[in-house]
Amino acid sequence: MNSNELIKAVKLVTKEKNISEDVIYDGLTLALTTAYKKNFDSKTNVIVRINRETGDIKVYSYLVVVPEIDEGSESVDEEGNTINIPPEINIDAQILLEDAIKIDPNAKVGETIEVEVTPKDFGRVAAGTAKQVLTQKIREAEKESIINEFNDKEGEVMVGMVALEDQKNYYIDLGRTRGMLPKSEIIPGEKITMGSNIKVYLTKVTLGAKGPVIMLSRKHYGFVKRLFEQEIPEIINGTIEIYAVVREPGIRCKVAVYSNNPKIDAIGSCIGEKGCRIAGVLKELGDERIDLVLYNDDPAEFIKNAMVPAKDAIVNILDEKEKKALVIVSDDNLSLAIGKKGSNIKLASRLTHYYLEIKTLSQVNEEGNK
Repeated sequence: MNSNELIKAVKLVTKEKNISEDVIYDGLTLALTTAYKKNFDSKTNVIVRINRETGDIKVYSYLVVVPEIDEGSESVDEEGNTINIPPEINIDAQILLEDAIKIDPNAKVGETIEVEVTPKDFGRVAAGTAKQVLTQKIREAEKESIINEFNDKEGEVMVGMVALEDQKNYYIDLGRTRGMLPKSEIIPGEKITMGSNIKVYLTKVTLGAKGPVIMLSRKHYGFVKRLFEQEIPEIINGTIEIYAVVREPGIRCKVAVYSNNPKIDAIGSCIGEKGCRIAGVLKELGDERIDLVLYNDDPAEFIKNAMVPAKDAIVNILDEKEKKALVIVSDDNLSLAIGKKGSNIKLASRLTHYYLEIKTLSQVNEEGNK
């Protein structure tokens, strides 16, 4: 890589990867300085300068003019003034005034003079180093670009192809990079087919040792929320709003919805004619049941609605401050109210933020007769 090629390469990388020229040249300068010290001279008092117009690279040895060589951190000029010598200026970086005058007749104590020390074959080392730095900067820019791109998509649903699988994860091809879908984050019981397209919820973007790490999930409650937004136009335009979503992945989820327009049937709009709208969500979740719950400002009414599929529940608020409530259901609705492995009552409690105690009418009547 000659001087002209270096300039063209820097400008190309700057344009295509949106990297500042200053960042590239700073990286080149540091790398070339290190390369010079490693291959030609171990002394610390060297600086590399790159001409940004011609691409010429030259190495200079810088020397601080002192009245006498001093290993300490201070010296004194001919007028008795104290001159502080920076810690990084060691003996190799000091030059006596009498020697400095031979190089620069106008040299004075405390000033710095430079002497070019560019080796004849430094071009070969510079070319190799420049290629390494440019490659590194390109990789760093691509990593940063991916991070910036996917940061904006955190909390969104994306479609990718199942590309790889190992013992703990599936790796989903998202275009510019691959996301990691842990097997612990798939819906229990679902089968993932290699090479198939799959919807995933982007939970987190971080920069790992080997590059960007895109974490994905299909168990996150946000996955269901985004699926509803994709299927129900009224949610996107704000006519219908989602109050909350709670899930027991693979078993059941509850979605509380409402509309500020009294003419809008929030639940009916989400279901659609003959279930056409909610069908897309149901298909994506497999055997997981979805309960649409009408949100209500009245805690008792909201809890009653949240007990679906149990019907005609009677709700008594026991302690509004402590958020405790008693739910009374008919005997034949008890199993529906509790749900598989207690899922229904647990989800209703999480959705409404109330601790729910459940009893049957028979139990209440028996307690009343005692």
